Amino acid sequence: MSRPARGHHSQGTGADADETAATDRGEGPPRVVVIGAGIVGCSLADELTARGWTDVTVLDQGPLPAPGGSTSHAPGLVFQTGPSRTLTAFATYTVEKFTALEVDGLPCFDAVGGLELATTPERWADLHRRAGFAASWGVRAELVGPARCKELWPLIDESLVYGGLHTPDDGLARAVLACRAQMERARARGARFLDRHTVTGIERDGGRVTAVVTDRGTFPADHVVSAAGFWGPVIGRMAGVDVPLLPLAHQYAKTKPLPELALGDARGTGDMRGIGDVRGTGDPRGHAPGARTPRPEASRPVLRHQDRDLYFREHSDRIGIGSYAHRPLPVDPFAVPAYDDAEVMPSSYPFTEEDFAPSWDECRRLLPALDDSEVEEGFNGVFSFTPDGMPVLGESRALRGFWLAEAVWVTHSAGVAKAVAEWMVDGRPSLDLHECELTRFEDAQRSPAYVAERGARQFVEVYDVIHPLQPPDEPRPLRVSPFHIRQQELGAVFLEGGGWERPHWYEANASLTEGLELPPRDAWAARHWSPIVAAEARATRERVALYDMTPLRRLEVTGPGSLAFLQRMTSNNLAKKPGSVTYTLLLDEAGGIRSDLTVARLAPDRFQVGANSPADLDWLLRHAPDDVHLRDITSGTCCVGVWGPLARALVQPLTRDDFSHEAFGYFKAKETYIGHVPVIALRLSYVGELGWELYTTADLGLRLWDTLWEAGRAHGVIAAGRSAFNSLRLEKGYRAWGHDMTTEHNPYEAGLAFAVRMDKGDFVGRSALEAHREPSEPARKLTALLLDDPAAVVLGKEPAYVDGAPAGYVTSASYGYTLGRCVAYAWLPPLETGTGVHVEYFGEKVPATVAEEPLFDPEMTRIRR
Repeated sequence: MSRPARGHHSQGTGADADETAATDRGEGPPRVVVIGAGIVGCSLADELTARGWTDVTVLDQGPLPAPGGSTSHAPGLVFQTGPSRTLTAFATYTVEKFTALEVDGLPCFDAVGGLELATTPERWADLHRRAGFAASWGVRAELVGPARCKELWPLIDESLVYGGLHTPDDGLARAVLACRAQMERARARGARFLDRHTVTGIERDGGRVTAVVTDRGTFPADHVVSAAGFWGPVIGRMAGVDVPLLPLAHQYAKTKPLPELALGDARGTGDMRGIGDVRGTGDPRGHAPGARTPRPEASRPVLRHQDRDLYFREHSDRIGIGSYAHRPLPVDPFAVPAYDDAEVMPSSYPFTEEDFAPSWDECRRLLPALDDSEVEEGFNGVFSFTPDGMPVLGESRALRGFWLAEAVWVTHSAGVAKAVAEWMVDGRPSLDLHECELTRFEDAQRSPAYVAERGARQFVEVYDVIHPLQPPDEPRPLRVSPFHIRQQELGAVFLEGGGWERPHWYEANASLTEGLELPPRDAWAARHWSPIVAAEARATRERVALYDMTPLRRLEVTGPGSLAFLQRMTSNNLAKKPGSVTYTLLLDEAGGIRSDLTVARLAPDRFQVGANSPADLDWLLRHAPDDVHLRDITSGTCCVGVWGPLARALVQPLTRDDFSHEAFGYFKAKETYIGHVPVIALRLSYVGELGWELYTTADLGLRLWDTLWEAGRAHGVIAAGRSAFNSLRLEKGYRAWGHDMTTEHNPYEAGLAFAVRMDKGDFVGRSALEAHREPSEPARKLTALLLDDPAAVVLGKEPAYVDGAPAGYVTSASYGYTLGRCVAYAWLPPLETGTGVHVEYFGEKVPATVAEEPLFDPEMTRIRR
């Protein structure tokens, strides 16, 4: 899209000078220019025009309908199920939409199904977990034995197979054909698609996008969407917007014809038309009008052999093989050749046989019929990876009206397009997109080195069995708190989040496990866990512990309009005296929970805000008036949580201020000194015990830790990690945004009505909440569950069953060491306390009971003392 193209004109593009002139226009829908006519750009044009935004122009540097990006070579696999509910929803919509589309009698989706094989015990166990994801997200799936796998794919050697996961609604998307179908629909509503237009610049004025410049004219625009695929960083640089993705080449090969597929096969000869074939081996334009309708090219399920990083699909009498087993092959998007300069197409690089050789051996092991065959053709196809493997979506705050729809695979394409179209037209997507928003990355995660390293790691791990707590290996350590050296001395076991090194437990506390009676854990639940976690939780309940809370985001809000601004942006009443602390919510206009905040009013026009992600700051900055100043102070500050029944005994001797309950009540703030260290002390507790969060500047952080540690020795102080923290917060029923609630949930169904003050005046989301106010019963509730078996453990995202049928899913879970049971929160229909349900864990239905919350200390006596 950004590379020079040699003056080819395609039929229907019109006169350049007239159609691209920046002329004044009358009233009408916003002018949208989409850069990229691959599957995402075509899907987006269809979705936008269907919503009434019909002034849509889609530009591409290559010829339509296969301009040479990733879509043009995509093998079309669609597997819906994964750990991300959002990605699964994208894929489900893509299947539904493409199933309903056809061109010249040829369907855009073949529901041949999917079959994931397990050839190791670990993979077989993981397929049980994936079956749970399918049940949680509403995808049909069935675990099957080796004989059924052989029945579905007769060519496999079933002696290698433990079993498989059959997903009958998965299949093959004809990506180029789906582009054609959606182009026709969008054109009928007024959109235009112009090929052979190379984007050379993005014009802007006053912080807003105004036009897209090409080698054939300038296109005025109110909104520009970069759907350029692996060219995304190139377009982003033109707009001054960072696009954190890494293009990588992925091997795809086709065998010679196999007699086993041709003999007695009712599928006929088939062809590659509309499948997104490589130029020169098929016709990417699809089935020509007037020709006979070709028979289906595939009838067997798409096959994944993830233990060897391979997948297979039929191409009539041949087999297509994709491999992730080779070394990462990064591609510089700024050096990709133009369409007419490419040997085949820009996204297709020469096949490196030496990289494929080990995979070919594994293919022949699984499919012995390949022993007498060979690779007839192959290529290294380029597509995009991000540091976390998720798409990059949303509008840039630095350049208003400039949107990204990048790092999107065919699998998720129509779903992403729908979400972005909703976002643009309605102001919000109906799905929670926090995993995909371009604002999710920290500054430290945007460096080219980080993007390259983590992007390559995503490629390597694409088919790996990944534990939800498994941290990446590199680059680490990246961000550390001032206490890091002391944590290392205490034998901290670090996991990682947001680039931060986060202690999950401390080996120095190993001796505290003596005498603890804990149920044994299965191998999966025992990963990234230690019995020390239970000891740290008990020490917090019985004595006092120090928790490093530095990675929690902190914002400073100042200025004469700060109170009015925060009142407008959040749901609770912040009009309280300085020294008050308030738990409140950031809502969107539909009443969905964008985030939860803890707001401390330190002075009439000065607030410290505890937030969740970079998206919170971005949201607030988008709405802040000129008399309000916001800044992220996280990196320059630090925080220690001092919690436990002996917290006051530890802290009080270190300060001249009165830390008694009467003088320093719950949810109050005070600026004071702890020894030599100036701190902001907040009387808060997210573990359900007496205590304070103590904030200071990063340069004084180590001194603060040492001061507290030395004073705490007499009280048996320990350092405790995030694993104990998570257990304790679930026992108290404290929610974790992004896990327990998102924009798809309102405060009433999430159990957060106490954080909404409808009588305080207008605020974002208030009008929408009017329809959800109690006493009306919500259709679903975030529900506390206790597993009946003291030895049972679940970890999150498991399906929850009511009366034998899937009814919801687990959001957060952890063993409650104080309660002697695993605590799980789940979205379920309203159920009476005491109702029995089941949670499916690796295929086993584990009994659980709906519990009254909070499960621990409902009278709040331990905190308010």
